[in-house]
Amino acid sequence: MYLQLALDRLTKEQCFELTELTERSVDIVELGTGVIKQYGISIVREMKQAFPEKIILADMKTCDAGKHEAVQAFEAGADITTVMGFSADQTILDMLEVASQNGKRIMVDLLGVTDKKRIQEISELKADLVSLHYGKDMQQKSAVNGDAFKLLEDFKQLQVSVAGGITVESLPSIIEKQPDIIIVGSAITKAADPQKTAAEIKELMY
Repeated sequence: MYLQLALDRLTKEQCFELTELTERSVDIVELGTGVIKQYGISIVREMKQAFPEKIILADMKTCDAGKHEAVQAFEAGADITTVMGFSADQTILDMLEVASQNGKRIMVDLLGVTDKKRIQEISELKADLVSLHYGKDMQQKSAVNGDAFKLLEDFKQLQVSVAGGITVESLPSIIEKQPDIIIVGSAITKAADPQKTAAEIKELMY
């Protein structure tokens, strides 16, 4: 089980400081959509140069022009980039092809996807990594919880990441479902002691 640190709504300096503080506990460093929009794809390149041993995820949230955006992310040093599950099949296929050619991976973001039929279609496209994602706006009502996994209960072949307001307190109910990747943002980045919190979360995951 991997711990992914979500860096978003932060300054560039904060992104690097937080990664340095938590690198012993974190497996995947995610540069969020907002951070990439603010600082450009160059922040992906800089992060990979600074932390070459880390898996770097560029959360591009691609929904069109899949080939172009996948090439852009991977050339900048990303190991994983994201595509929205509601995108056209061709967009997802193009990104999977670019990833295969470069030895990289695509994560399909299921934000807004509620139909198992779409999960089946995504699986048939040969995508193998998906993200159960409660967006920031959705979190105003509730955070992600164990119920979210019902969407994927018939698709054991998929690797699953989960994100959406996960905290130290809510973590046990998520761990019960045995996802492959747990994505944590604010619970670490806004903690009084990010290093200690990241270590505590990682320890609970074992």
